[in-house]
Amino acid sequence: MSRRKVVITGVTRGLGRALAEELLQGGHSVAGCGRGQNQIQELKEQYGEKDASFSVVDVADAAAIRRWASELSESWGVPDLLINNAALMNRQANLWDLSSEEFSELVDVNVKGVTYVIQAFVPLMIKEGVGVIVNMSSGWGRSTSPHVAPYCASKFAVEGLTKALAQELPSPLAAIPLSPGVIDTDMLRICWGDEAGQHQTPDRWAKQAVPSILSLSSEQNGRSLSL
Repeated sequence: MSRRKVVITGVTRGLGRALAEELLQGGHSVAGCGRGQNQIQELKEQYGEKDASFSVVDVADAAAIRRWASELSESWGVPDLLINNAALMNRQANLWDLSSEEFSELVDVNVKGVTYVIQAFVPLMIKEGVGVIVNMSSGWGRSTSPHVAPYCASKFAVEGLTKALAQELPSPLAAIPLSPGVIDTDMLRICWGDEAGQHQTPDRWAKQAVPSILSLSSEQNGRSLSL
């Protein structure tokens, strides 16, 4: 498979970090962002700057995302694969017991953040005439459970946003909402506690997920997919 340029948000832990590391080990070039300064520094020290670029950027900060995209396009290039992975999980509670601040913080990352990243990178990808946008969804973006209403709402929003985007993109670009399945991440442990340990680790998941993600094309534009 040809070498790809991949932008990933939320690379400091969980699926984002596992995806970044698996792609780099496969010989691809990765640019990633996250809010954790220590984790970003660890990735920089581990992978250097030859095929990787890691930056401390908050996806909820539209201006910071625009700056990041502009700097990357000049120093690293334009991605042909954009993975919107950054997301938050709400604490488990009835919807009426969650504060407006908790709800807003989740929406700022899970919905607005995806939008800001798309607005910053997709015009660059359109100019290059190629690219796939993968917005990480969830089983809770297609069904519901109690005590995760804000997260469900955000992932239902990602599904709708992505499908509308798919109708707007010029060919051969594509936008795909992708549910990763059930993986033992920090987010899942917020919901399920130690029961999350019954499921596969992010590293193991990434080994199976990366080939599937790299194979996505305009043929899957607008389709809700699952791994």
